[in-house]
Amino acid sequence: MPTSRMRIEVASENSFIIYFNDHIAAHTSAQISACAACLRQSMGPLLVDMVPSYASLLVIYQAHLTDHYEVKGLIAQALTQVQDEATSTGKLIYLPVYYSQESGPDLPLLAQAANLTVADTIALHHSMAYQVYAIGFAPGFAYLGEVDQRLAAPRIATPRLKVPKGAVAIADRQTAVYPSQSPGGWNLIGLCPTPMFNPDQDPPMPVSVGDQIKFEPITRAEFLQQGGDEQLLLEPIA
Repeated sequence: MPTSRMRIEVASENSFIIYFNDHIAAHTSAQISACAACLRQSMGPLLVDMVPSYASLLVIYQAHLTDHYEVKGLIAQALTQVQDEATSTGKLIYLPVYYSQESGPDLPLLAQAANLTVADTIALHHSMAYQVYAIGFAPGFAYLGEVDQRLAAPRIATPRLKVPKGAVAIADRQTAVYPSQSPGGWNLIGLCPTPMFNPDQDPPMPVSVGDQIKFEPITRAEFLQQGGDEQLLLEPIA
């Protein structure tokens, strides 16, 4: 049976929410990914969608094809299968980043706050593999964690009205790549030329919850060769 930390609760007339833990952890993320894979297989056409988050999974089902009790039973069965899942079954994905002051205007302040050089700050950020804990805010916006404690930084006091597509950023102990231009208050440290969301592709996002992301530094020339927008460098981010 599922452990006491796991809870299945009714979310609506055609959905359940599964709580796996009361805190963020790579182990929890792995369990969520494994459970989603089990349910995708066991529910088949009964499944409408699943929405994973940091420590929960929303399961939406076809109410006209099944009932509450059958779906809850399938969820309980899936939890029994994955409760001992300890390692991620996700992919390791490499994303290129052009780190610089012209592409990441908050780099110098982050380095100063951490008592590091800009070069050391960049090295610290790309030295780690980050877990994809959730996708939200905008399609393709993956919340990654956790950055080294020395790089943790609060959101900027006045959010920018236009954060460019591909901006690599830090807020608290999370890091992310903005999939499209949008307002935002995260600290910007670089630009990534890899599209994070394309509705015309299958799948539309290169990452999923449970995957791990490793950033790789690239030069300005490589950023442009890989499809980076030169206009963003000609008109530096304010």
